[in-house]
Amino acid sequence: MHFPKIVFLDGYTVNPGDLGWKKIEALGTLMVYDRTAPEDVLTRAAEAEIIIVNKTRLTAETINALPALRLICVAATGFDVVDIKAARSRNIPVCNCAGYSTRAVAQMVMAHILEVTNSVGRYSPRCHEGGWSRSADFCMNEYPQIELVGRKAAIVGFGNIGRAVSDVMRPFGLQLHAVTSKPQEALPADVVKISLEEAFASCDFVSLNCPLTPDNRQFVNAALLAKANPRLTLVNTARGGLVDDRAVADALSEGRLFAYCADVMSQEPPAADNPLLAAPRCFLTPHVAWATADARARIINIIADNIEAYLAGTPKSVVN
Repeated sequence: MHFPKIVFLDGYTVNPGDLGWKKIEALGTLMVYDRTAPEDVLTRAAEAEIIIVNKTRLTAETINALPALRLICVAATGFDVVDIKAARSRNIPVCNCAGYSTRAVAQMVMAHILEVTNSVGRYSPRCHEGGWSRSADFCMNEYPQIELVGRKAAIVGFGNIGRAVSDVMRPFGLQLHAVTSKPQEALPADVVKISLEEAFASCDFVSLNCPLTPDNRQFVNAALLAKANPRLTLVNTARGGLVDDRAVADALSEGRLFAYCADVMSQEPPAADNPLLAAPRCFLTPHVAWATADARARIINIIADNIEAYLAGTPKSVVN
């Protein structure tokens, strides 16, 4: 049986120690590094037939300098860290892990929305520090409680994650809309297609669930936010580069945007002086929507399946 050398260049975020590598180890000689600096990629991957990466970049120069390389597995849905054209020119399949975190990301969208509407994360520390104990009344009403029933929500990008977001929003009684290239007849019966400008102008919640492309980078800018209604909560679990950080921070500071919720930033980790870190009503999580144990286990299983298919001569999940 063919037993290739497999190198995972940045395995820590996928498996910080709570999961196993057995399914991949059964397919070859596996070496896992927690993280790999750019200058160490060639040394660590020199003899690898199969390379696995999460966020470590594989440039054309790197790919062409690895003569043993035959397969690249991306431990994520997005594959922009790999120069897929360079891989294609050498007939190296690049395989991703599409769909592993769909439900986890949709859950995080609702977690952010519920923090805005119910303030659990803000109330709990106030109670523990004695705020409720000192209250003159039986309740301590410091943050507004907002009901979701009947309010309007728009999902920008109606792929697998966008559809899952609509599924988790539906039981809360939200009126559902989508900003998408899909025709109305391809959407669920209760999801109404609207334009991007209409979504920002009329909706209470807008969830970004579209991929980042050269054409839509920073499409949430000062001009679009100028059309937003001041009660809008914007949720971004897609890519930080979809928004202009300064424009969003200014809209929050000036009261033109009710709240911004994000699990992603334009630079990760963010710079200490990123304006969103100091903006009011800005709710941030550190790119962890994808990282449930269940979702990370799916990544490992999908990678193993992709390697097994490659070894059988029938590669799958190929993006190039």
